[in-house]
Amino acid sequence: MSAVGSRCCNGHDNRNHHRIDSGRTRGRRRRTLGGRARRAAHRHPVRDPRPQDLRRTAADRCRATCDGGPAVRLRQVRRWGQAVDACDGFIFVTPEYNHGVPGAFKNAVDSLGPEWFGKTVGFVSYGADGGVRAVEQWRQIVANMQMFDVRAQVALSLFSEFGPGGFTPAGRRPGELSVLLDQLITLTELHGRSRV
Repeated sequence: MSAVGSRCCNGHDNRNHHRIDSGRTRGRRRRTLGGRARRAAHRHPVRDPRPQDLRRTAADRCRATCDGGPAVRLRQVRRWGQAVDACDGFIFVTPEYNHGVPGAFKNAVDSLGPEWFGKTVGFVSYGADGGVRAVEQWRQIVANMQMFDVRAQVALSLFSEFGPGGFTPAGRRPGELSVLLDQLITLTELHGRSRV
């Protein structure tokens, strides 16, 4: 373990390890938002912010459930669990579907348990109303997993920030993401020290 108690893969870096998990399982929007969040994280003291493609994870889990049987399903979940367990904090990039969380993302989170406990999480959301209803549900879900969420959030509007030309964030979004990252890093360090 490092000096601040992070569960780093190599044990040599005292910065915490964070993931950027995108809950969208289809289309290009997920890659755009996840990539922007990853680039912003590189400007903060975040070690190796790895994006997780839940489109692949969800497809693998479905394929394993449908035609692979329990052994394949267990292998997929084990690999997903190892990826989550190796991290100290997360940014969930989540759409809002039907006033709630996306099913594939929720299934991916629910397939694990102890790997989430005591970790930190922040939210970047998008939807008709900025995805705020999905985030409110996520806050309840992660509290049940004994995760710690930060107050700051980035809520993107499908109507004003996405269009035929792609993703054009409002001018205040980089600042909001910076605040979210600062809060996430601080909270992760605090909880990392308490886990030592």
